[in-house]
Amino acid sequence: MFELHHLSAQEQWDWLQRGDVSPVELLEHYLTRIDRLNGPLGAFSRVDPDRALDTAKRLADRPRSLELWGLPLAEKELSRREGASWTGGSRAFADRVADGTDDIVRVLDEAGAVSVGATTAPEFGMPSYTEPLGRPAASNPYDLSLGAGGSSGGAAVAVAAGLLPFAPGSDGGGSVRIPAAATGLVGLKPTRGLVPATADSLAGFVSNGALARTVEDAAMLLDAMTARTSGEIDFLSTLRPPDPGRLLGEAVRGEGRFQIGITTSSPWHDTHEIALDPSARRALDDTIELLADRGHGLEEVPFPDSIGYAGAFETVWKAGAAAIPLGDEGLGLVEPLTAWLIREGRSLPVAALVEALATLSRFEKGVNRAWFSREGARLDAVLTPALALPPRPLGWYDPDDGAANFAQQVAYTPFTSFVNVSGLPAVTLPVSTTEQGLPMGVQLIGRPGGEATILSIGRQLERALQWQRRHPPGW
Repeated sequence: MFELHHLSAQEQWDWLQRGDVSPVELLEHYLTRIDRLNGPLGAFSRVDPDRALDTAKRLADRPRSLELWGLPLAEKELSRREGASWTGGSRAFADRVADGTDDIVRVLDEAGAVSVGATTAPEFGMPSYTEPLGRPAASNPYDLSLGAGGSSGGAAVAVAAGLLPFAPGSDGGGSVRIPAAATGLVGLKPTRGLVPATADSLAGFVSNGALARTVEDAAMLLDAMTARTSGEIDFLSTLRPPDPGRLLGEAVRGEGRFQIGITTSSPWHDTHEIALDPSARRALDDTIELLADRGHGLEEVPFPDSIGYAGAFETVWKAGAAAIPLGDEGLGLVEPLTAWLIREGRSLPVAALVEALATLSRFEKGVNRAWFSREGARLDAVLTPALALPPRPLGWYDPDDGAANFAQQVAYTPFTSFVNVSGLPAVTLPVSTTEQGLPMGVQLIGRPGGEATILSIGRQLERALQWQRRHPPGW
């Protein structure tokens, strides 16, 4: 039986434009599904039906031409909405109410979206899994005994389970792409600076991105994030799309033949034990075959010099945690991983942070030089596995040993963080499934400002594989 959530976000927008469904009717459909299904999934940390219905009713006074007019979504739990609970995903901030609204929330509101609340995130977004203590974990809708990845885990679960048409997320080390890959979605992280509404972060690792079921929907949401300003935000003139809907147009067309590099290496291989699961290798090989059949140039490429990367990244990650506003008493309320990161970060000498930042800056330049410059391989994109392993069981990560926990995260997600360090755009694509029917994906990395290229390649793969027709139980 047909239901509204079976439509893509783009199709739902078309229905809204024609008046085949109203914003209130669409919202009520999703609120009913959320009420029925969210319990075991843990997708939402907060649902605001009254505020959402009020927003949907008031859309009649706003132009239908708005990029997201009438489409339901939810902000990530780490984002603030004035007057709503804002905990940062932590028990330490359990009673906090936001006294302001973050820019990304305001931008999406201005684009005509209807927020139903907030999607679950781990404590302060630090881990790459979403299993907060004392609250429901974001469970993978393909198998509720498995995790959904993180830190945009709740957003991924909501979209994969048909509780939202698409969702925004933030990505500081893979936090959009990891949960998208784990739940069978498209996860799009843009070039550093393309979305000016992104919150500040140490070394500029974090970018706001999109989780969606199709390449077109991911492009549509990213276009909305970049199409308007909010407050005193100014676009970077060299990165701003020249016209609204540019990336959506590229995704719809899905045209072009490109030179694509292939690697299964990462900057973590020198210091950590990284084992590529056969299902991840199979997904990569199947993708290579499809790309070759479509006339793309393909070549194995060596990984750029990554000496010192692992220690430098860990240093910067700990330093970022050190800034979380908690005293010694507050550290007793946070999770062991968070406490370890904060304590380690606060004990770092300034010289160690400076050296780490310099190391990562050299790495960034090296990646661009080796893969995208005239002196290097001069590629249009680079293909890697999305994740090294299938989705991890809930409770798989060490709850008490911070160092062991961090190593487990690296073993699962070795291909994502270096893209943040390099400031490059990337998209994960759900090209395959394991023998158990679990999602398995690949990652396409573009040159700076190369979103159109990776979306075009992704759309070609989507046409061939039709992954948007693959859904978890309960769909």
